[in-house]
Amino acid sequence: MFVTSCATPSNQRCPRARDMCGGRVALLLSLGLLSLGLLGVSAQLEDDHMTMEDLNDLDVEDEDLELAPDMDLDQDEDPSAAPETTAPPAPKVTYKAPEPRGEHYFAEAFDRDTLDGWVLSSAKKEDTDEDIAKYDGKWAVEEMRDTKLPGDKGLVLKSRAKHHAISAQLLRPFSFTTKPLIVQYEVNFQSGIDCGGAYVKLLTQTPDLDLAQFVDKTPYTIMFGPDKCGEDYKLHFIFRHKNPKTGEFEEKHAKKPDADLRTYYTDKKSHLYTLVLNPDNSFEVLVDQTVVNSGNLLTDMTPPVNPAAEIEDPDDHKPEDWDERAKIQDPDATKPEDWDEDAPAQVPDEAAVKPEGWLDDEPEYIGDPDALKPDDWDEDMDGEWEAPQVPNPKCETAPGCGEWKRPMVDNPNYKGKWKSPMIDNPNYQGVWKPRKIANPAFFEDLEPFKMSAFSAVGLELWSMTSEIFFDNFFITDDRNTADQWASEGWALKKTAESAAEPGLVTQMRSAAEERPWLWVVYVLTVALPLVLIIVFCCTGKKKTPAADYKKTDEPQPDVKEEEEGEEEEEEEAGAEAAAAAATAAQEDKSSPEEAEEAEEGAEEADDDKTEEKDTENEEKLEEDILRRSPRNRRPRKD
Repeated sequence: MFVTSCATPSNQRCPRARDMCGGRVALLLSLGLLSLGLLGVSAQLEDDHMTMEDLNDLDVEDEDLELAPDMDLDQDEDPSAAPETTAPPAPKVTYKAPEPRGEHYFAEAFDRDTLDGWVLSSAKKEDTDEDIAKYDGKWAVEEMRDTKLPGDKGLVLKSRAKHHAISAQLLRPFSFTTKPLIVQYEVNFQSGIDCGGAYVKLLTQTPDLDLAQFVDKTPYTIMFGPDKCGEDYKLHFIFRHKNPKTGEFEEKHAKKPDADLRTYYTDKKSHLYTLVLNPDNSFEVLVDQTVVNSGNLLTDMTPPVNPAAEIEDPDDHKPEDWDERAKIQDPDATKPEDWDEDAPAQVPDEAAVKPEGWLDDEPEYIGDPDALKPDDWDEDMDGEWEAPQVPNPKCETAPGCGEWKRPMVDNPNYKGKWKSPMIDNPNYQGVWKPRKIANPAFFEDLEPFKMSAFSAVGLELWSMTSEIFFDNFFITDDRNTADQWASEGWALKKTAESAAEPGLVTQMRSAAEERPWLWVVYVLTVALPLVLIIVFCCTGKKKTPAADYKKTDEPQPDVKEEEEGEEEEEEEAGAEAAAAAATAAQEDKSSPEEAEEAEEGAEEADDDKTEEKDTENEEKLEEDILRRSPRNRRPRKD
C-alpha cells in the first residue's frame, strides 16, 4: 500500500495544514475586520453625511465666504510662522426655493416671507359653541424651528384648540378632461400631533365661492392628506361624486392604506404627500415618493360610485307562517321508563375508608388562646367578645379533624332531565329574505374621474397641536414636472435632514449610555472573531511526521510494510538453511555432535546475515529519506 508522506519534523506543519489554517484565518479575520469596518464606516458617515454631489445642489453665496479682518490675500506667507491648527469656517449653505417649470396650476413655496395671495377666513362654523365657532386660528410664514436649510420658509399653523381656515386661488381652474391630476405638498409635525389634521381641500369652482367665508361646508372636489386623533392614523383621499340622476353629491372614501403610517406623524421630519389621479380612473397615494395606497375609483371606494342594479323590496314582509327552524324536537319521542330524572349527579364513595388517626373530636379552627379582649370592648353595644379563630395546632400532624365524611364521586346512574332528540324540520323553508326589485336610483357612471372642476386650494383644520409646518404646494397635470419640483424642494430638505442625523457610532454610544449592558455586546462583536482565530489556528492537533507530506512528493512505499516483508524473507531463508544443513548431515551419516555443530554454525551464519541486512536496510532507508526530504538533511553516518 502506498501513501503520500511528508518527511518533516513532528513540530512542523505540512503545507496542507497551513492552507487549512490559513483559510480559517482568512474567514475569521474577515469577520473581525467586517465588524471593525462597520464601526469605522459608520464613524466616517457620521462625519461626512453630505457628499460633494449634495453640496453642489445647494446654493452657496459669495457673501457667506467672509475672510477674517486681519487676513490679506496678497500678503506673502511667513515660512517661520506657526501653522494654523484650526480649520477654516465652513461655507454657509443657503436654501434656494424650487422654481416651477412646465405646465402647472398652482405653485407656492412661501419663500417670499409673505402670505400674498392667501385669504384668511373670517367666517364662523355652524352648529358649534360660540367660544370656538370662529376661524381665528393664527397662521405665520416662518422657518422650521430646527431647520437644516437656513432660508427655507413655510406656512405654519400657530394656534392649538382653534379652527383654522386659509385658501388661495389657482392660476386657472383645473378641469378633469384627458390629463391626470397631481397634487403634492409637504408637512412637518414639528411638535408631533395629538389630534388634528393636515389635509388640503381642492375647492369646487362655483359662482358664489368666497374664500373669505371658507368653512367646513364649503363645497370641495377632493380632500387629501394626513389626519390623526388618538391612535387612529389616517391618510385621506375623498372625492365628492355627483349623482347624475338626483344631482346630489356624495363623499367617496378610498380604502385604508395597508402601510404603517405611524412614522410619518412621530419622527418630526418633512414628508412629501402626493396624490396622482389618472383619466383611466386609477389613483395612487404616495408618501416620500413611495406608493402607500392605490386602486380604482370604480372598485376601491366606499360607498361604491355606482349603486346596485337591484335592491331589496322595502314593502316585502316575512309571512307569519314562515318556518326558519332547521331542526326541531322529535314530537313522537317518549321518555324511557327506566329514566330517573331525580338521581343526583354525585353520590358518597362507599369504598372510601376513614384515615387512621383522624381526630373526630377536634375542630379544625379554635379560638386564638393568645388573643385578649380589647380594653374598649363594650359587651352591651358590641356583644359578647369571642377570640378570633386560628387553625387548630393538633390538626397539623393528623390526617384531619372534625366529623369525617365520605368523598363524593360521579353517580353512574345520573341522566339528568330527559329531552326529546332533535330531528330535521320537515316544514323548514330556509332563512327568509325580501325579494329583489329594480333599483329606481340605479345609474352607471363609468368615468368618475370626470369630477367637478376646482379653482382654489384651502386648509380648513382643527388641531390640538400647534407648529404644523406646510410647504411647497404644487398642482399640475404632468408627472415629470411634479417630480422635478419635488427634487428641488423636498429632496434637498431630506438630504439636509439626513446629514444632520447622528451617525451609527453616535447612536450606539447613546444607546449604551442608556443601557450599559450594550457595551458587552459591542466588545464581543469585535473580540470574538479574534478569539476564534487563536482557538482554531493555534491550538490544533499536531500530526505525526508520517502524515506530513509535500504536494510535490511522489507516492512512497510504506516503510513499515517493507520492513515486515524483509523480516519474513529472512526467516524463510534461515529455515531453508537449517533444513539444508540437516539434510546434509543425514546424508553424510555423521555423528549427532557433528550435526549439532552444523546446525549451530548455520544459525550463527543466519544471525550474522540478518544483522548485516538490518544494517544495510537502515542505511538505505535513511539515505532514501534524506534524498526525498531535502528540508531536513543530516550528515551521513560513517
